[in-house]
Amino acid sequence: MYLYNTMSRKKEELVPQQEKQVNIYACGPTVYNYIHIGNARPICAFDVLRRYLTWRGYSVKYVQNFTDVDDKIIKRANEEGITAAQVAEKYIAEYKTDAHGLNVMDADVHPRVTDTMEDIIRFVQALVDSGHAYEAEGDVYFRTSSFPEYGKLSKNSMEDLQAGARIGVDERKENALDFAVWKAAKPGEPYWESPWGKG
Repeated sequence: MYLYNTMSRKKEELVPQQEKQVNIYACGPTVYNYIHIGNARPICAFDVLRRYLTWRGYSVKYVQNFTDVDDKIIKRANEEGITAAQVAEKYIAEYKTDAHGLNVMDADVHPRVTDTMEDIIRFVQALVDSGHAYEAEGDVYFRTSSFPEYGKLSKNSMEDLQAGARIGVDERKENALDFAVWKAAKPGEPYWESPWGKG
């Protein structure tokens, strides 16, 4: 079986790390609204891949996360007058209804961001400790200049990416390409305690 490798830009034979075992991690939805056709395409594509590999005799472990805390979820919670957690639960249930309507199987594991916050904080701290990230007024940004291979997957150089950077860059950033890996909580938002404050 051959799959397209985004890094090499060519089809390559699938060679599992373990014989007859394939692990798939697919980014799941940010649960602030109903899914749409653009969300459904990868959901169906990964389901077909999983079923085909199973049919071919592989043991497949399929993991798909739910991003259950995010600016869009908080905004929706404020609009609907409910908590961010209630918004997430509502749209996780709606996602499952729609996925089942497409005859998509449930993932073996559906990790949630809110259930892995301690791991996220440790990971962000490791980035800061190694110089790959920096704190700015409670936010923590990934320092893209610290990673020479940044842009490799998209086949863009740092210079190309810099030329296309958005206008109105946050002045607290060292570089327009740096991106948030931890955000400080605004008043009224859900938060977790961290070395950089509530976020």
